[in-house]
Amino acid sequence: MSVSLKPLADRVLVEPAPAEEKTVGGIIIPDTAKEKPQRGIVVAAGEGKKDEPMTVKAGDSILYGKYAGTEITVDGKEYLIMRESDIFAIV
Repeated sequence: MSVSLKPLADRVLVEPAPAEEKTVGGIIIPDTAKEKPQRGIVVAAGEGKKDEPMTVKAGDSILYGKYAGTEITVDGKEYLIMRESDIFAIV
């Protein structure tokens, strides 16, 4: 997966996971009730700051804050761009 966008410094480009369509019990969730995903895959990462190298790299599956990042569209696809500090964990 390659993108024509290169994040700077400690920024990360993330492809969010799709929102859940059904509950565990099989109930279908309407679009208006779906929660924003808090999981995604790193598509591209910056070089890091001079005194703080990047921990995540492209291809990592991550957990991030519910309202983290800024939504952007690149080549017709939706992504989030956020600081590495908005990422909680690599899963």
